[in-house]
Amino acid sequence: MSLVPFTIYIKERGGIMLLLKNAEVYAPEHLGKKDVLIEGSKIKKIADNIELDGFGDLVEVVDLAGKVLIPGLVDQHVHITGGGGESGPSSRVPESNLSDFIKSGVTTALGMLGTDGISRSLENLYAKAKALNEEGITCYMLTGSYAFPSPTLTGSVERDIYLIDLCIGVKVAVSDHRSSNITYEELIRLATEARRGGMISGKAGIVTMHMGDGKKRLSPVLDALKESDLPVKVFVPTHINVRNPELLWEDCVEFTKLGGTIDFTAGFNGEENQLEAEKLLKLLDMGVDPSLITVSSDAFGSQPRFDERGNCIGLTYSTPETLMQLIRALVSKGASLDLAIQFFTSNPARVLGLEGVKGTIKEEADADLVALDKDLKVTDVFAKGKVAMVDGEVVMKGNFEL
Repeated sequence: MSLVPFTIYIKERGGIMLLLKNAEVYAPEHLGKKDVLIEGSKIKKIADNIELDGFGDLVEVVDLAGKVLIPGLVDQHVHITGGGGESGPSSRVPESNLSDFIKSGVTTALGMLGTDGISRSLENLYAKAKALNEEGITCYMLTGSYAFPSPTLTGSVERDIYLIDLCIGVKVAVSDHRSSNITYEELIRLATEARRGGMISGKAGIVTMHMGDGKKRLSPVLDALKESDLPVKVFVPTHINVRNPELLWEDCVEFTKLGGTIDFTAGFNGEENQLEAEKLLKLLDMGVDPSLITVSSDAFGSQPRFDERGNCIGLTYSTPETLMQLIRALVSKGASLDLAIQFFTSNPARVLGLEGVKGTIKEEADADLVALDKDLKVTDVFAKGKVAMVDGEVVMKGNFEL
């Protein structure tokens, strides 16, 4: 069998190679100054110095001297079709745009429904996830919503996870006045469906649980683990830092001792993220394994405020940009960059069943990369091997973005 010359091979694939040079690489572990070669959608080589003489216009060289290169962020809680609605139809949050993710350094997102599972449908969610994939990033989805029994596309959670290509799990609300007050027995049945669906489809098969400030806190989850043989990795409690201090300092510490991963929600702005950084670092001081903490944005979902009578007295929403705000806050409070970024990259990639593919800089991983300046601001983004942002300017936009 004759070998095809590499230059011809590249031409036949219809693409060029990207050579990123002189970047200080965090994979998320610190690798030092490296060159990174991208071919197609994959990282092909990482070395101290890579020279590709004779390839001409087949190689685009990007000099990242003075910049830090990190994995693209993995945001595992995004309301890609918009959330909200707690104050009626006029309070529905607009859906996301591709550039919202790019300028925030997010190259992988997990979309889901929120409080409103009526005017926001799973069909709409699936179509939006497909669109984001076509436009340039990687996007998955969860079936279900706040409600139980869970709304589905195919008639069951297990079938959705198996048959819907982008579906990797299910969402439900727990310990919240907007939830269906799911019992631990019902949670076991739901998680078992997700577990089976994940096993037979080769996906994560997770149950993402919106955690409210209800009296039961995390007890339905802890009881489900106690009364079943389900592995703890199936359960992913989110918003654990938002509403109930006891949930964070007591239940979640117990949950991590069982090997479970807890998901922080980034604050709404820079000031809030200073406080969230302190909470996260306190958990580490309490002995929580850093690999068992993730951070997501809850972007485009509502952030309502309720009075003591349960009336919605205020509502706003955030964007994925809050993730980088929290990274900067963590570093400003003494966390090393390699520690800080793992909560946003390799840890959520593992939870979503994407370990070694997303959230990492290594050979044969997906070429999802983000360059930061000395102030840890996003300057350049590469999504699935394509240039998405250059020197602070977004060049990869959705079809109907200006």
